[in-house]
Amino acid sequence: QVKLVESGGGLVQAGGSLRLSCAASGSIFSVNPMGWYRQTPGKQRELVARISSTGSTYYADSVKGRFTISRENAKNTAFLQMNSLRPEDTAIYYCNLVLVSNNYWGQGTQVTVSS
Repeated sequence: QVKLVESGGGLVQAGGSLRLSCAASGSIFSVNPMGWYRQTPGKQRELVARISSTGSTYYADSVKGRFTISRENAKNTAFLQMNSLRPEDTAIYYCNLVLVSNNYWGQGTQVTVSS
């Protein structure tokens, strides 16, 4: 069983920064791809950023240059540094881990950016 716990969300003014963390625990015996997704009411969950087991990264066009994904392999933890936040970044952010073709999700953390 794999458990993901996100933290670091909150309320911030436009132009501000937040850092999200995702701690993975359970039956994890290797470095696995991890990612951050976000979802707003009535919309599909969308990929924000992901990082591979080798450290390669991918970003959605909407966050390139503003968000940075990183990981600390020894602690099975991933981070999302979010700078220059915009009101349209407001969403619930979910951590994702891929393990043996299975997707695991955290409970989500709310990020609200006020204008």
